Amino acid sequence: MTPVEFTDICPIADKDFHNEMSILVEEPAFQKILSMIAPQYTFSKLRKILLALNSKHEFQSTVMKMVIDGMLEKTTSGLTWSGTDFMDAATPYTFITNHRDIVLDATQLGYILIANGRESCEVAIGNNLLIYDWIKKLVRLNRSFIVKRNLGKIQTLNAAVQLSSYIHFAVTQKNSSVWIAQREGRCKDSNDRTQESLLKMLTYGNRDKSIVESLKELNIAPIALCYEYDPNDYLKAREFLLKSKNPNWKKSPEDDLISMQTGIMGFKGQVHYSFTPCINEELDKIPADLDKMLTVSRICNIIDHAIHENYKIFKTNYIAHDILFDNKEFADKYTEEEKDEFIKYLGSQIDKIKDIKLTDFDRYFLYSKMLQMYSNPLTNQLEAMK
Repeated sequence: MTPVEFTDICPIADKDFHNEMSILVEEPAFQKILSMIAPQYTFSKLRKILLALNSKHEFQSTVMKMVIDGMLEKTTSGLTWSGTDFMDAATPYTFITNHRDIVLDATQLGYILIANGRESCEVAIGNNLLIYDWIKKLVRLNRSFIVKRNLGKIQTLNAAVQLSSYIHFAVTQKNSSVWIAQREGRCKDSNDRTQESLLKMLTYGNRDKSIVESLKELNIAPIALCYEYDPNDYLKAREFLLKSKNPNWKKSPEDDLISMQTGIMGFKGQVHYSFTPCINEELDKIPADLDKMLTVSRICNIIDHAIHENYKIFKTNYIAHDILFDNKEFADKYTEEEKDEFIKYLGSQIDKIKDIKLTDFDRYFLYSKMLQMYSNPLTNQLEAMK
């Protein structure tokens, strides 16, 4: 039984699943989404399927699996994974990953876990993305819990304590694995680094223990997410451009919605998830008398190293790295034709930006930013493997 203090952020309980789903299927916007992602079915057929479900697991293992299978077939060259043997069958984990796609990072992780005979994980999602009530209902029916953002100082602290306490409860009491990104929001330039504030937040739910002991309780297991192509690359570069022109520029809820749609429907090439061991043994090596700030920094480095070392590097990464650094260090990893095709791809992505009158400098800026996005995983892996 989930304590009442988590009612407003936790996933919808299975006992309420059918009633909440019966409300959701009457939402016109949700019906439109269904028609887009499952065009092979009539709405009446989908409605019947959804109303026959009685739990979040049934929803994910039937409907969501069908949706993801269709999406993977249409928008990827295949989803692969490695390192799942590091997971103990009886152990719930806190999976911390780099963050590329608003929707798919966690959705595909749940798909992989189910494919490996495990329950899917609960997923942290910011309330800034829940721009409509029906989206909030949908994600909570899909095992998401809510991260409250854009609050006042005191409210932010209270929300962090509530969130941290819930994650500890989910892992230690519900025996449920959870997913959370290593930073708030996607890393726009793919220079993945764990935010110290994230690790501090994760300790708030167990303040009677040391930082190390509190985090060990969560069984943190880093995962490196790797996309051959990022459908949102030009939108991320566009954000950099707009912020360079106006430091106060901020995304709108509509921008997030466009990013979600683009990520789901756009071509991603190969997608790979590299699971790595739980970091508890590494945490045991941290001296007990180490300063708290240094302790947090060291744990961030442990997570980052695991992610950087285990990236799957694609031809797009090698090509971008050689172009950016104006050399041919990795020329044996691709052909000149593949390099030309990638350069054309970047140009075609820039051409999708229609709402800004781009100067030649703007186009060069966007091109350079996208090269950084694709080269940074390789740059970080080379550093991690020294």
